[in-house]
Amino acid sequence: QVRLVESGGGLVQPGGSLRLSCAASGSLFSIFSMGWHRQVLGKQRELVAVIPSSGSTKYADSVKGRFTISRDNGKNTAYLQMNNLKPEDTAVYYCSRGSSGSAGYIPDSWGQGTQVTVSS
Repeated sequence: QVRLVESGGGLVQPGGSLRLSCAASGSLFSIFSMGWHRQVLGKQRELVAVIPSSGSTKYADSVKGRFTISRDNGKNTAYLQMNNLKPEDTAVYYCSRGSSGSAGYIPDSWGQGTQVTVSS
């Protein structure tokens, strides 16, 4: 079973940037899609960005143009670069591993999450 460990969260002022990392254990990292999600207490978890093993990345409308998802298969790591952060981006951010197809992205493994707080 894969283990996913997020890092890079923290407190940042509005307009600032953070880069989240998601390190995955095990092999075959390159054949899976990776996703980033976020959740605010009391609300549903929201899919923020997906990067497939090959093909185009996808983003939620709320983060397009500000967030960039990437991956380094040699390091078994996925990243989420977050720029021009807004207070409404405050949430716990989770990475996931899964598969992409006609039904969209379906995660099968989750990390523990990392808190991102955007506040002055």
